[in-house]
Amino acid sequence: MADLILYRKRIIPDECLLLKNDRILYMDSSIIVTGWQAIHPKPSLSSGFSCYYLDRGYKVSKFLRDDKTPRFWYCDIVDYGEGIRDGKLVVTDLLADVVIYPDSSIRVVDLDELADAFEGKLIDSATMTIALRNLSSLLTTIYDGGLDELTRPIEEAASSLP
Repeated sequence: MADLILYRKRIIPDECLLLKNDRILYMDSSIIVTGWQAIHPKPSLSSGFSCYYLDRGYKVSKFLRDDKTPRFWYCDIVDYGEGIRDGKLVVTDLLADVVIYPDSSIRVVDLDELADAFEGKLIDSATMTIALRNLSSLLTTIYDGGLDELTRPIEEAASSLP
């Protein structure tokens, strides 16, 4: 479990980063839960936890402020490519995101970036279809009252830390 190496691949900008500060807290065949420090920490976002849903095409994260209070839930639409290979997992950010605020309001963001990536031929129609289907699946789960189910692995892993 601790030997898995995570990478975050972005389309805009084109980059692939080793998530060297992410700690795997739990892993099974369908999820990976991590704790992490922000790559560029600031008082409004210094750390958090993420749950990679390997069979669903999204990642749910709890963003924490510098004082460890929750800022919001942030859900990335992603593609896991070939899955875990040779102890590595490359997670491609498919640009569309869902933010869930403490007051339970929901905002879908970065659809313009998804459109720009498609228009600029940075992604093909198959990738666009994956992104939209994964976004639809995530929103359906949230709207059907499934947010607690999605956040439970994070809350359980975080509560077991010293």
